[in-house]
Amino acid sequence: MPLFPTFCHEFWSNTSHPVVSYTVRLDFSMSTQPDAGTLARLSLHDPAHFGIQHSQTIHRLALLQHWNIAADSKVLELGCGQGDCTTVLADAVGERGKVVAVDPADLDYGAPYTLGQAQGHISQGPLGSRITWVQQPPLDYLSSLQPSSSTSPTGDESKPFDATVLAHSLWYFSSPSLILSTFSAIKQHSKRLLLAEWSLEAAHPSAQPHVLAALTQASLECRKPKDSDSNVRTVLGPKRLTELAVAAGWKLESETRVQAPEDMLDGQWEVSACLDSSFEEEVEEQVKDGRERAVVLALRDACEASLKGIERGQKGVKTMDVWVAKFV
Repeated sequence: MPLFPTFCHEFWSNTSHPVVSYTVRLDFSMSTQPDAGTLARLSLHDPAHFGIQHSQTIHRLALLQHWNIAADSKVLELGCGQGDCTTVLADAVGERGKVVAVDPADLDYGAPYTLGQAQGHISQGPLGSRITWVQQPPLDYLSSLQPSSSTSPTGDESKPFDATVLAHSLWYFSSPSLILSTFSAIKQHSKRLLLAEWSLEAAHPSAQPHVLAALTQASLECRKPKDSDSNVRTVLGPKRLTELAVAAGWKLESETRVQAPEDMLDGQWEVSACLDSSFEEEVEEQVKDGRERAVVLALRDACEASLKGIERGQKGVKTMDVWVAKFV
């Protein structure tokens, strides 16, 4: 992939030291697909820990292989966050394609980089012109769109989006009913629904703590106020998500399970959050009923106990499998 000097941006961490600074232009007009490293470098990252961003991009490229998004497509992404999947989608749709990336979070949300910093960085890169960022709850955005109309049986021809993607964003929703409403609204504006979410399955035994950590956090979240900012709020497995999609009028076309890259750290992050002392303090503060509190803490204990059979303990935790599905 040829490189040409064209722009230079410097971003600062909370330590007030520059963390990434470079001058580069990537030519994405060529037919050759860029590799994961090329795409990962378009996201705001710490060069000292480039492997973190690289593994996230590798994973999103693996999802794309199952979704089969064609060039020139117009794609809606709900729950885009800092754009880990957005760059991959923008590359896939090509120069004449478009990605509308929607997220409800405040632009100052996120660490070590905020959404505003991360999205702004991508916008100033070679794929920026293909992306429109929208800071709005997904259902509000969908409600703002003009209803599609067509004389065809499906009405697909007049729908503005060729596909809608939700990649690791469904667990952020506040309730199953909100997911159902969102799936129903998507049906009015998109030809396909493409999902990727944690499967609650662990093909590798070292990923089992990740499953338990997710369930532990979910057991606390369902007892907290609705305005939670946790990244594990509503845990639903593939079976329940499929049921919601079907109830919203979608038909399952295909599904599969994929294993996360070896160096993808989501499992370690969630286990660390679950076993941190602040989690137990939050349980004591939020869960007043003794029996309910015991359930949450028992799940936490099970997560901790599951580390005993793992070489290197918490540092040896792998990430659980991912469910990838296509609906029409």
